[in-house]
Amino acid sequence: AGGAGQGGAASGGAGGGDAAGRTTHDPKFLPKPTGKCPDLAKGKVTFAPEGVKARAVELWIDPAAAAAKDGPLVFFWHGVGGSPMEASYAIGSTPMKAILAAGGVVVAPYHDPAAGQFPWWAGMGGARQDDMLLADEVVGCVIEAVGLDLRHLHSVGFSAGAMQTEQLAAWRSGYLASVVAYSGARLGTPTDEDSTNKYAAMLFSGGPTDEVVINFADATRTYQAKLVEEGRFSFICDHGKGHTVPGDGPAAAWQFLQDHPFGVAPEPYAGGLPAAFPAYCALP
Repeated sequence: AGGAGQGGAASGGAGGGDAAGRTTHDPKFLPKPTGKCPDLAKGKVTFAPEGVKARAVELWIDPAAAAAKDGPLVFFWHGVGGSPMEASYAIGSTPMKAILAAGGVVVAPYHDPAAGQFPWWAGMGGARQDDMLLADEVVGCVIEAVGLDLRHLHSVGFSAGAMQTEQLAAWRSGYLASVVAYSGARLGTPTDEDSTNKYAAMLFSGGPTDEVVINFADATRTYQAKLVEEGRFSFICDHGKGHTVPGDGPAAAWQFLQDHPFGVAPEPYAGGLPAAFPAYCALP
């Protein structure tokens, strides 16, 4: 609900291992394009996955850097009444520059109006896969066109977009490394594509006033408990500013995503959170 406010080597885990002992995906979970891939350029780009109607995403990419280096891919999903352009704030201008300079891309889908009041088909706990298939198509096309750092495929969302991110984390646990949710809730019981991938989650909530139809503070605590039950590392950052993305959140979120590639082990934050993180972030 709502638009975003302004306010070392790893081992273990899912998939196989490479020569350095780092975990990798099971290849069967990495998507391949099912339609004709578009040219990749900054701005509004349309993808056409098989079986669903063509959909547009807002794409941030430096074509020269992407051609030279395999960088991360970060999805951003907006809330009700929001827009893909909110990625610039929710992910942060400095992290976005770093992602692009590393040869990576930021992908913010435009919602399908047919989804109804809430922008994402699966965000409210439904099983319709249109948005997931769009995500697959983007990942497959970017891999095919310029390559990606496959250990750094991530998702970030706000409000209804955080709910979508939490659904995507399960439905696409075969390739997502870690996620950040600002005021989210996971409804229903999404299919866990690869339960051996213990993806990590950084969960923001805004305290007692973080409520728009859903009490997001309570829902965040419920989701965090579920992740613990699933054996997945997670923690809550309760900024107490209501239903918004806090101004100091994106920098910490980007560090979290960098520190949590696919299958990372041992858990890098087991002994405590980085000192630079906001004081309102705490391990359970």
